[in-house]
Formats: sequence, C-alpha cells, structure tokens
Amino acid sequence: MSQLRLLPSWLGARASRLLAPHDVQMFNRPSRSSGPPATFPSGKRGGSSSYMEEMYFAWLENPQSVHKSWDSFFRKANEEATCDPAQPPFPETRPAVSSRTETSKLVEDHLAVQSLIRAYQIRGHHVAQLDPLGILDADLDSFVPSDLITTIDKLAFYDLREADLDKEFQLPTTTFIGGSEHTLSLREIIRRLESTYCQHIGLEFMFINDVEQCQWIRKKFETPGVMQFSSEEKRTLLARLVRSMRFEDFLARKWSSEKRFGLEGCEVMIPALKTIIDKSSEMGIENVILGMPHRGRLNVLANVIRKDLEQIFCQFDPKLEAADEGSGDVKYHLGMYHERINRVTNRNITLSLVANPSHLEAVDPVVQGKTKAEQFYRGDAQGKKVMSILVHGDAAFAGQGVVYETFHLSDLPSYTTNGTVHVVVNNQIGFTTDPRMARSSPYPTDVARVVNAPIFHVNADDPEAVIYVCSVAAEWRNTFNKDVVVDLVCYRRRGHNEMDEPMFTQPLMYKQIHRQVPVLKKYADKLITEGTVTLQEFEEEIAKYDRICEEAYGRSKDKKILHIKHWLDSPWPGFFNVDGEPKSMTCPATGIPEDVLTHIGEVASSVPLEDFKIHTGLSRILRGRADMTKKQTVDWALAEYMAFGSLLKEGIHVRLSGQDVERGTFSHRHHVLHDQEVDRRTCVPMNHLWPDQAPYTVCNSSLSEYGVLGFELGYAMASPNALVLWEAQFGDFHNTAQCIIDQFISTGQAKWVRHNGIVLLLPHGMEGMVFTEDFEVSQLYDCNWIVVNCSTPANYFHVLRRQVLLPFRKPLIIFTPKSLLRHPEAKSSFDQMVSGTSFQRVISEDGPAAQAPEQVRRLIFCTGKVYYDLVKERSSQGLEEQVAITRLEQISPFPFDLIKTEAEKYPGAELVWCQEEHKNMGYYDYISPRFMTILSRARPIWYVGRDPAAAPATGNRNTHLVSLKKFLDTAFNLQVFEGKTF
Repeated sequence: MSQLRLLPSWLGARASRLLAPHDVQMFNRPSRSSGPPATFPSGKRGGSSSYMEEMYFAWLENPQSVHKSWDSFFRKANEEATCDPAQPPFPETRPAVSSRTETSKLVEDHLAVQSLIRAYQIRGHHVAQLDPLGILDADLDSFVPSDLITTIDKLAFYDLREADLDKEFQLPTTTFIGGSEHTLSLREIIRRLESTYCQHIGLEFMFINDVEQCQWIRKKFETPGVMQFSSEEKRTLLARLVRSMRFEDFLARKWSSEKRFGLEGCEVMIPALKTIIDKSSEMGIENVILGMPHRGRLNVLANVIRKDLEQIFCQFDPKLEAADEGSGDVKYHLGMYHERINRVTNRNITLSLVANPSHLEAVDPVVQGKTKAEQFYRGDAQGKKVMSILVHGDAAFAGQGVVYETFHLSDLPSYTTNGTVHVVVNNQIGFTTDPRMARSSPYPTDVARVVNAPIFHVNADDPEAVIYVCSVAAEWRNTFNKDVVVDLVCYRRRGHNEMDEPMFTQPLMYKQIHRQVPVLKKYADKLITEGTVTLQEFEEEIAKYDRICEEAYGRSKDKKILHIKHWLDSPWPGFFNVDGEPKSMTCPATGIPEDVLTHIGEVASSVPLEDFKIHTGLSRILRGRADMTKKQTVDWALAEYMAFGSLLKEGIHVRLSGQDVERGTFSHRHHVLHDQEVDRRTCVPMNHLWPDQAPYTVCNSSLSEYGVLGFELGYAMASPNALVLWEAQFGDFHNTAQCIIDQFISTGQAKWVRHNGIVLLLPHGMEGMVFTEDFEVSQLYDCNWIVVNCSTPANYFHVLRRQVLLPFRKPLIIFTPKSLLRHPEAKSSFDQMVSGTSFQRVISEDGPAAQAPEQVRRLIFCTGKVYYDLVKERSSQGLEEQVAITRLEQISPFPFDLIKTEAEKYPGAELVWCQEEHKNMGYYDYISPRFMTILSRARPIWYVGRDPAAAPATGNRNTHLVSLKKFLDTAFNLQVFEGKTF
C-alpha cells in the first residue's frame, strides 16, 4: 500500500486541538444527537509533518524519486500556491523553518480534506435521513461517526478550523462532487457531501474491492444535478403512485374484512419495480423473472405484471368454483406469466412472477434457477436478455438462512444469473417484532455485503429519490452483471394483515403512522406547488383509475369459475394440448438399440482428449467399464451413464447438480475427469458422445441443500424437455431442504397446477456403519410425485428415461443405493435395456419358487438393497422353493395391479413385508393399508424388520450386524407367525 493511502489515517490520529463548539446552521442534524465532541492530544502532528516534508524536499530535488501519486499531489499544490496572491510560490530550494511549516500545513490540509471526503463515502449513510416516520435510525444506532462534520467542532478531527471553511481545496480523483470544477471551498465540499450521502439516500459501497465499480457509483450519485427529472417523468411517476395507492384503497373499500397483505406504507414499490423493468428493457433485457412474498403481491400482479383486474377481484368471491383439480392456493401466493409491450421503451418484455408459499424467502433460489434455465435455453451466457428481481421483507431478509445460501450461488459458474436486483420492503418491523430484537446487524441488508453487492438505502417517502436509485440499480446490474440491493425504508400502515392490531406491540410507531401523510398526497402537493401538474389533472388521474377498477369489479361478478392454470408462472407452450391436458396417456418403451448402448459404454470408458493424464485409480475404473461393455452388462454407474447419454442423443438437455456429484460421493460416477499434470484442466466425456447432441451439465454445488434444491426446482420449471436432477450427498441430508420438498415439490401441482419433472437422487440404505391397460400411466398422472427404490441398474436406467418420455411431468424421488454401487450381484445385462424393454414397477420371483407357487409357504415383499441380503440368507438356509421374494420398485404411486397379481399367484403363502429400516421410518406404514385394500383384509401382511427407534442408524457396527441377523432370521422362520393374530 502506498504511503499516500496511509496518510489519511495518520492525520486523524494526529489532530492537534479542539475548537470551541458553536452551532452553524448547515451542520445541524435534526434526528440524531451528535454526542460529545471528540478530543485529541495536542502537539502530535509533527510525525506526519516531518515525513511529508521529507517527501516534499525529495520531490523538489528529483520528482522521479517519489511515487507518482506524490508527484501529482505536489504539482497541484504548487499550482494552487502560485495562483494565490496571498501565498508565495513553493520555493525551489530548502526554505526556512516557518516556510517549511506552512508547506506541511498546506499538504496536511489537502490530505485531511481527502480523508473527510472518504469518510462521507464510507459512513455517510449512518446519518442519512432514511426513516419516513422520523422515529428510528435505519441502522438501529443513534451514534454519529466522529469523522463526519455534523457540527462545526467536528472540524477539529481533521485539524481544520472554521477559518478553513472558505479556503479552496484541490479535489481528488476519487470524487465527482466538483462536476467540472477541480477545486471547491471546504464549506461547499461539506455541503455537497451532505447532499449526496446524508439526505434521503444512504449508500453502502466502499467495501467493494473493485476501484472501477466504486468510481462508477460515486459518479452516479456525486455528480452535481444528476438527480433531475423532466416534467413528463414526474407525471409518469405520479400516475404510477396513483395506481399503486388507489388499487389498495379500492380493495380496502370493497373487501374490508379480507386478508390481502396490502402495500400501504410502501406504495412507491410499484413505480420502483416498473423503473427497474423500464431501465432493464432499455438496456436490452427481454425477460424478467420476479419472486416476492405475499405483501403487495396483488398490487404487483395488477400494476406491474398487468394481470386483468377482474381476474384478481373475482378471487375475493367465496362462491367461486375451481375448474382445475387440486387444492388451489390463496390469492396472495399465486404467480403469473405475461408478455406485453413495455410502454416506456416500446419493446417486448416477458414478465413472470413465481408462485410462492407462506415461507417468505423460499422462492429466492427457485427464481434464480428458473432465470438460469431461461438464460441457458436462450444462449444468454452473459445475462443480457434475461434477469431476475427479488423482493424481500426486512425481517425475512435478515433472518432467513436461504437468503445467504442464494447469495452464495450468485457468482458460481453453474449457478450465476449474472446479477439480481434485490428490493427490500423495509417496514422496520417483522410481524410484531421490533428490528432491535430481530437482527444483530445494523441493517437488514448486511447479508449482501458478503458478495460485494452495493446497497442503496432510500427513504420511501421521497419518490424521486427511490426512482433514481432504482434506475441506477438496474443500470448497475446490466453493466457489471452483479447483485445490487435497494432498501426501501418505509412503514406498514396496517398490521401484519388487515385484521391484525399492531397497537398491542408497537403503540408509539403506530401513533406516528396514523398521523403520517400518505406519500401520494405529499408528492402530488409537491408537483402542484411547482406547477408540474394542476390539482384538476391530479383528481382526473385518480378518477380515471377508480373508474377502471369499478368497471373491472363489475365484470368480475360474472365469473363463476376459477381457472388456476390462467395463473401459471411457467407455461410450456406446445407440450400440452390447448386445454392444458397431456396429448396422450401412453408412455413409449424406454429401451434403446444395442449399438447405442455399446457406443455410450465405449465413450464412458475412454478419455476423449489427447495428452490428458488421468489418475491411475481412475484408469482401473475405466478399464472395468470397458470390460462390462464387452460383456454387455452394466453396473449402477454405467446404467446411469447410458440413460443420460441416450437422452442427450435425443436432444434432451441433462443437468445433474449437488454436492460432489461430478465424482460422486461414493467415487462411482466420475463424469468429470481431471488432468493430473495441468491444473484445472478437465474433460467431460459425456459431452463427446455425438456431434449434435444436447449439452450435459454436471456441477458440484456449494454445501447447501435448501438453496441448491430450490435452484434446481426452478431450473426444471423452465422447460419440460430436460432431465434435471439433484443428488443429496447422503439421502437424509434432504431434510435440510424439507421446505422445498413440502411447499413446492409435493404440493406444487395441487396448489398451482404446475408440472415439474425434477428428479431427487437420495443415496439410501442401512449400511450401519380390476385394472385398465393404461392404469400405469394414468396412475402416474394422478399422483403428486413418483417415488422409486430400484434394485437393478437396468431399472434405474429405465426410470430416468421414462421421466422424460412421459407425456406430462411429475417430480421423481429416487432412493439410490450406496453398497449396491459395487455389489457383484447388482448388475444388469444389455438385454434388459434394449429396444422394447421398460421400467418394471414390480420385479417378480423368477427362481424355483415361481415354478411351483402352490408349494410356497411365504411370500416376502421388499424394496431396494435388502433384497440382496434376503436372497443370500434364503440360499444359506436352502429355502429357495419355500420362500418367494418380490421386489417393489415403484413405491408411489402404489402398483395395486401388480401386487394383487403377485398375492394371487401364491394363494397358500404367508405374506410378509420386510424392510431394513426401523418400523417407524420405512415403508410399512405406507404399504400396509394399501395391501389391506388389495387383499380385502382377508389375509394379513406381517412386518419383519428393525424395531421402532428414534435414530435412523446405529453408530456401532456390531449392533448393526446383530439387528440385521435378527430380522433375517425372522424373515425365514416359517413358524414365527403361527398362532398370532394380525
């Protein structure tokens, strides 16, 4: 670091005296107490003076002997002294002591002014007038930084005097407050800094470690006169405020006792969002994807997305009947997709508001995933055509961990959306919780600092300041492709919802809110006073929008049926028929030609790049794959490879994401090869299968489940013609992402008629340590998701391909194995995967027991890996003819037809369900009532497995083996259930 950069901090520590305090009007701050003035020891300035003198005299002797920054500084100072008749030019030779002292004072004062400017740039936001109510400090702290000149005595911090206020100072290159001027008086410097950093806008950006980006922000806000609006722009802003506020007023008048989570107190958010969209459209954006919580959602749907008002109003009719299957959702959770012309830029714009549950920030990663997918399908690698906007509440933004997880995806190559504009509706309260009890950070937005996102705080009762900030935010995102945060410091005029009483817990705040003049009236009065609009024009604008609402309300009464599909946030044109139904209810066979299997196997066992050195252990794995391909067999990893590769050949994009998925947690996949001699040189053989194949994306994620699963869910929303998979590092890690599973995957179609083909791979296992022909497909269509536990590589291969070949989309949950990845018996032949073969929902017994079913005494049903333990134990006891084992491969939807056939095939056999999981954790509670339905309760289905337990697995290997032996012994003890009642 240069000495010049160190000097400002040295100056602050060496301020020499404290001037007697007295008030000067320009320094008065109405909302904060400046506290006692800072004092510093006198006579401490000589250290830096002597150093600067030495630098100065060295410069006099040879300008090249000092750093170029010192050279530039001394040249400017010399020019200033030469132009000042009261100040003699700098001497060309070493001066007397008094002259040297004057020189040092001149240099130190200039450096002090530079420090002062920097102090405002860094900490000016702490004293900005951000709270519209005037009762809270946005940073929850009334302390005024001692290096901001809020009172005249603060000049002493920089060893400056009141007499210096009218002295001219050279402005550094790190500020734009001078405009075209290179020097300003200290008084004017402070005035302009106050105007920029301490009024209704508070800027946090100096933590950004990129000088160009900091300079860009300084120029946008410091340049004199930069925040000027034309009369037309002001009138547009007023009209947007009218629509925002009158929409809420209309709902309040018509449905006074209904929850709607209105926007009152932050009506400026509507023109704010529209400004971001307008500016982004101007810069080339064609598709904007929004996510937000419920507050203000109806207003956004009406005035930003431009949903027909009658479709919103009819949602309040309790007699409205749903035309779609499923539960539906409350009106303030619904999403929307709309293409229209942007009236400001006259360009096409597509807007999508993603449906969201009550979980406030859960939609954040979903929006980012959808945005990433839209960019991918458009070839928009730089995010120049597609962008996202996320709206947050202050309490949730600070309190919800998924916000942090989402931010940390923002700059990862396979997850970046090239910048998001975050808009925080800062009500300064969370439901009933005071912000001082809700967060430890000064601002609710501090989480954004971790990714160097600039944060623009703005008083929401200053509409012009809000609009300017939002315009800059949109320009920032589309210039630097980085996140940015706009913090709308506002208030919530009503309670958490319209039925809630906030005076119970925030009496003083709500007394002030009840006295608060609405922002629309404030701004209208301002424009009327300055002559931009007349009172009559303002009243006509209000009457015009009120009339629009009344007419839409009249039309809404004619609507008797609610079509949830009209609220889709991600329609798939051409995939379904015009009624939104599947074009067929059949699924083609999922097998593929043998030559395709062979080709994929050969590529999977090779290194397509030349001079690429792989690890010796990986060489053995590839040789093993080549050997299996020659023998026309596959293990789990190769079956997956062939499923992915065949889909790529058919033009289906495949994306596999999760922790360590490139190699695979259990070192079985190895889809990304690493050169052992060249750093960061990799090869993905899957992308070298065919010249015109679809791209394959495999990417290790951050160590996040909630955020990453949400991201992949959003990615899968964008197109049905892709296979999108998320793999948990271990199956039980999915519970960290339970919110996404419960609120989006399990219920998404029922609530929002939204199809989604996301696949969850959950490594699973107790390692211890009368039916119609189209019943199968119809059953899949009627369920909310598909759950499978495959026991063979071939079935895994088929279920992945079926996921894409189905005429509709459902989430697919796959309990993938761990020990079966290398189990010698868990292999499949090409014959089970070639053309004409398909996924088997149930795999029947094919041994001696199947040849004489009438002699079978016990039929064991099971699923997954435990099958191999059962087969081994049956063989050791010689019970192959007396015990049959049937594998349930598809758990949900339950294969009633096939299970019924299996039970009837063995009429004299006891029926047993065997699982390795504890009784309270596995499948038994799910399958038992379904078996009873099939059997008409005429035969019992006995349970064999581990007893109930609180923990899913023991940490002691011996305990594990003992419990395994115990339930295997029970499974083949043919007398164990004699005399017992079910």
